[in-house]
Amino acid sequence: MQLADILRERIASGEFSPGQILSRMELEQEFDISPNTIKKALDVLKAEGLLETAPGRGLLVKAPPTE
Repeated sequence: MQLADILRERIASGEFSPGQILSRMELEQEFDISPNTIKKALDVLKAEGLLETAPGRGLLVKAPPTE
């Protein structure tokens, strides 16, 4: 859950912009954690509507919800 929190904050702050592709391999290297942990964190963010799967492209950052 810590990774999901970090990525959620990066999306909210604009560090990851809408439409940006997130690479599982880059995240694995940056955080030095297992692919399974990366997948779980990304699945959480997909369930929250912050990421979406784009066939043939990978995971895309969605625009953060407006309040």
